[in-house]
Amino acid sequence: MTDITTTGTFKLGDRTVRSMGYGAMQLAGRGVFGPPKDHAAALAVLRAAVAAGVNHIDTSDFYGPHVTNQLIREALHPYPADLVIVTKIGARRGADASWNPAFSADELTSAVHDNLRNLEIDALEVVNLRAMFGTHGPAEGSIEAPLTVLAGLQQQGLVRHIGLSNVTPTQLAEGRRIAEIVCVQNHYNLAHRDDDALVDGLAAAGIAYVPFFPLGGFTPLQETGLNEVAAQLGVTPMQVALAWLLRRAPNMLLIPGTSSLSHLQENLAAATLTLPDDAMARLNKIGTQA
Repeated sequence: MTDITTTGTFKLGDRTVRSMGYGAMQLAGRGVFGPPKDHAAALAVLRAAVAAGVNHIDTSDFYGPHVTNQLIREALHPYPADLVIVTKIGARRGADASWNPAFSADELTSAVHDNLRNLEIDALEVVNLRAMFGTHGPAEGSIEAPLTVLAGLQQQGLVRHIGLSNVTPTQLAEGRRIAEIVCVQNHYNLAHRDDDALVDGLAAAGIAYVPFFPLGGFTPLQETGLNEVAAQLGVTPMQVALAWLLRRAPNMLLIPGTSSLSHLQENLAAATLTLPDDAMARLNKIGTQA
């Protein structure tokens, strides 16, 4: 397994984490619902990630629900001193595996306690409030009420730091008036560049940006360009896409997820991949292609 202990880092709250992290969502069953297909393999992936130097794991108690947090606890508890586990609240799962908003004070408070219990910790290092106003991405709507609840839980000592997920720049600005925001987790990749200005603004402010769906939303033309660069470098398209994100801005913290040891190795190796300037120039154009 690739050792990433000498790769880049960035601050997440008052902790320093490596730029390549791990997202636990795919450890749950199909549709992020129910138990994993292979319980032992899920534990092995978590342990291998940490052994390779990953010290930032992204999760939520609504993955499963409860499944990924319970796997993290089983695989890694007691946790390494440098490990930062980031969770999120603001949604709940229906019996039909649907994703539903959960923004009331009672739902948010219960979610924090669910995460604490299933991870078996006394305080959550970072909690992202996930906005659920839109079906397929960020949509405007005030986050003042739910974020005020989360800030209250922070004042109680149950949450150390607060982040936002699936938010617009307007919501970020609103959030920063209510609480210190240490990270933003949004959909962003080579092809989906709506957050370009937001990424740069957050970097200037020292706030981490955590992109999800690193290969989501590509057109066939964009895929062709990515595939050609990958072929020239002798690596996979996913590795190129991850390496581009790491070079895109210093505040990028990646959380690619997988339930496979071989795929984990591929993802981690992207942290050591150097993209030549000509490859970067070509990749930068992909987001503008139809």
